[in-house]
Amino acid sequence: MNKADIRKLLQRVKDNEIEVETAMEVIEDLPYKEMGFAKIDNHREIRVGYPEVIYCEGKTVEQVKSIIEFMLTKDNNILATRANEKMYEAVKTICAEAKYNPLGRTITIRQREEHLTDSYIAIVSAGTSDLPVVEEAAETASILGNRVEKVVDVGVAGIHRLFAKIDVIRGAKVVIVAAGMEGALASVIGGMVDKPVIAVPTSVGYGASFGGLAALLSMLNSCASGVSVVNIDNGFGAAYNASIINKL
Repeated sequence: MNKADIRKLLQRVKDNEIEVETAMEVIEDLPYKEMGFAKIDNHREIRVGYPEVIYCEGKTVEQVKSIIEFMLTKDNNILATRANEKMYEAVKTICAEAKYNPLGRTITIRQREEHLTDSYIAIVSAGTSDLPVVEEAAETASILGNRVEKVVDVGVAGIHRLFAKIDVIRGAKVVIVAAGMEGALASVIGGMVDKPVIAVPTSVGYGASFGGLAALLSMLNSCASGVSVVNIDNGFGAAYNASIINKL
């Protein structure tokens, strides 16, 4: 339930279209729903503009299914990240419209149509191995109502590939850059565009990359002024922040 929904509900009470008791039944789960193993934040969209997103890692299949089953009653679009195939199959039994992105490990359910932004978010990857992060970011940005343009496999080892796509990147309102190994691509792009760059270090690379730590430190020390950094492999966090910027 968002602010517009609450206004409509209160207006219907004011116009004597529904009883106060009926309205109370609609909002009885605000601000959250107690499920024992979880407290579903039904108030989040009212506070910050987006509904709660389900982080599936560490949850059981039944817990994910139960959370989504309740959220389906709220008429919101639903995003679940770090989901596996078993979770998706369980969700499909209660919602045939659920979609699964196996590379990005996301489950999405669209219950209402979002007006897509005129501006777009560019999501750029250094290599094909970074695509899981790209897909998580793309699914997140899309369900939050953003147009997305993906530019993949344009890392610094073959920088001419980046130059061939630079117009697409420069045309975005905000740019997400996913890169592992030494993470240099974020700084390169940060020095070529006049838009905010959100860098996502990925856990791609050989031993001394330390599971993305090398890329993280490189991005944090970028000499390109417009680069900000999220956590390792956090495509969701990058896209969430990019969505806020894209809608300013």
